[in-house]
Amino acid sequence: MPEARPSGRPDQGTTKRARWKRLDPGDLLGGVSAAFVLIPQALAYATLAGMPVERGLFVAASAPIAAALFASSPYLGTGPTAITSLLTFGALSALAAPGGSDYVALAALLALLVGAIRVVLGLMHAGFLAYLMSQPIVTGFTTGAAVVIVASQIPTVLDVPTDETNPFLAAFEALRYPGEWRLESIVISMAVAILIVGGRKLHRLFPGVLVAVFLALVYSDATSYAGAVVGEIPGRFPPFSLALPWSSTIYLVAGAFVIAIVGFSEPAAIARHYATLERTRWDSNRELISQGVANIAAGLSGGFPAGGSFSRSALVRDAGARTRLAGGVTGLVVLAILPLMSLLSALPTAVLGASIIVAVRELIRVRPFVEYRKYARLQFFVATVTFLLTIAFAPHVERAVMVGVVLAIGAHLWRELKLAIPAWVSEDGTLHLAPKGVLYFASTPGLEDAFSRLLAEHRDASHLVVHLDGLGRIDLTGALVLKALLRDARDAGLEVELTGVPAPAQKIITRVIQDTDGD
Repeated sequence: MPEARPSGRPDQGTTKRARWKRLDPGDLLGGVSAAFVLIPQALAYATLAGMPVERGLFVAASAPIAAALFASSPYLGTGPTAITSLLTFGALSALAAPGGSDYVALAALLALLVGAIRVVLGLMHAGFLAYLMSQPIVTGFTTGAAVVIVASQIPTVLDVPTDETNPFLAAFEALRYPGEWRLESIVISMAVAILIVGGRKLHRLFPGVLVAVFLALVYSDATSYAGAVVGEIPGRFPPFSLALPWSSTIYLVAGAFVIAIVGFSEPAAIARHYATLERTRWDSNRELISQGVANIAAGLSGGFPAGGSFSRSALVRDAGARTRLAGGVTGLVVLAILPLMSLLSALPTAVLGASIIVAVRELIRVRPFVEYRKYARLQFFVATVTFLLTIAFAPHVERAVMVGVVLAIGAHLWRELKLAIPAWVSEDGTLHLAPKGVLYFASTPGLEDAFSRLLAEHRDASHLVVHLDGLGRIDLTGALVLKALLRDARDAGLEVELTGVPAPAQKIITRVIQDTDGD
């Protein structure tokens, strides 16, 4: 059993320099455990990204080592992930044939661009971007992406070859001909799923994927399995190179930005989650730099964009890791095992397909949609449209994110356009106006209309009180319009009084409106 963590906090009572000198047994166990889970996942996610399987191993070796140098979270499992792999395929599949040399080179360049963007954002202290993706967008996209990923793996678990790049068309083509299904592969896929899911119920550290791979290899060799297999895996070390198609950069920038921002939401959520559990600080800017350097390393080693895995992060933590050295151990173990990867050449691809489906099944969530519909219909609309567009645009799912962001911004602006303006007349004949919401350039027309209507309906009134305590924010245009309205009211013979000025608006009210009497 791993050594208990004192007070639930890693590295307590030690200096940063001392932590680097001493490798804790928990770091070693956590790093090795994650490596043996990462290896089959790297093979699987490489196929999902449209890359040769060995390229996934290059990412699995280089990205965790690079990330460990700068990481803020001691647990974040960096490497290939399902969502990032799908985004990679979407960004590249229209530019080159998946698996080809041109595609591989573009993937490496894409990883470099993603890394550079994240490093620059981190150095600019733009870690707040991790919070800009609204929950409805993230929920809609991840749920839709998970459905797309599951669809993409149906031909693999059925062992039916297809040339379709659209995941749903490929799944339909595979499902429409039951006579071509390979029962042997289906049974292997089911066994893999049972081992992974059932193993976790037995014990959180049970290496279900590793056991599944081992048993599948034994079966494949013993029975001369005739289904699709991984094939020969070159046992070479990552080929670090800058000989990339730099002239294609312009075609990759948009996709790189989407992956850099959207792909960071997952590792950010992981790091933030564990920092909260252990009451430790988490630095989003440092994590951005860490994930950026990891992607640069992945690109230089001929790989593809990397991200953060919740399942591997949980495994590292449960194994007793205490520092970010655990991630370095993971990468070093993968690097050391690379020359032996030819042993996996007989591995049925059904194993990879099943492991991907099991890994993303938890991303398919219905409950948040129900909650959004209950609490905020407009946000439910944003989540639902993002989900549907992710499916409709597949495999180019990054487009759904862009539309989702526009929808979220539009929903926010639409909500703030509606300025509620209760108005009433007290017993002494005083007019009361109490706008509620945000008074800014786009909502001022509503205030002007309500003001004019109120004065027209009460021509005999001599006193006007404007209550500002219901306003959350007032921008310059809003303050200037309010000043003009008050001036018009005075010119119309009314005594004007402002009350309940909110604290955030004190400065703008003082500077713009308090001198109304002098106009």
